Amino acid sequence: MLTVASDIEVLARFGRALADPIRCRILLALREAPAYPADLADALGVSRTRLSNHLACLRDCGLVVTVPDGRRTRYELADVRLAHALDDLRSAVVAVATDRTCADADDKGCC
Repeated sequence: MLTVASDIEVLARFGRALADPIRCRILLALREAPAYPADLADALGVSRTRLSNHLACLRDCGLVVTVPDGRRTRYELADVRLAHALDDLRSAVVAVATDRTCADADDKGCC
């Protein structure tokens, strides 16, 4: 059971980061490779301003970092373990979604 405030805060930050589809798309893109903001904006089909706001949120959550590259700034996941965590989380959610073991799932919309 999570009782330490810092553990709860860390999970809450992670949840806040994943709460927006654009931030999820950014994390999945950065899981594949580091990227520059302009390239991410083009790839995701969002404005650079909107992308910048989402990148700021992800930085504040501690999930992405900036890496100076000459006059440009590249973004990447803060830790390689985040890529594995995203894969594991996605796999777990898909597995749970397809494992409808509750007999009342169809009637109650649970499980």
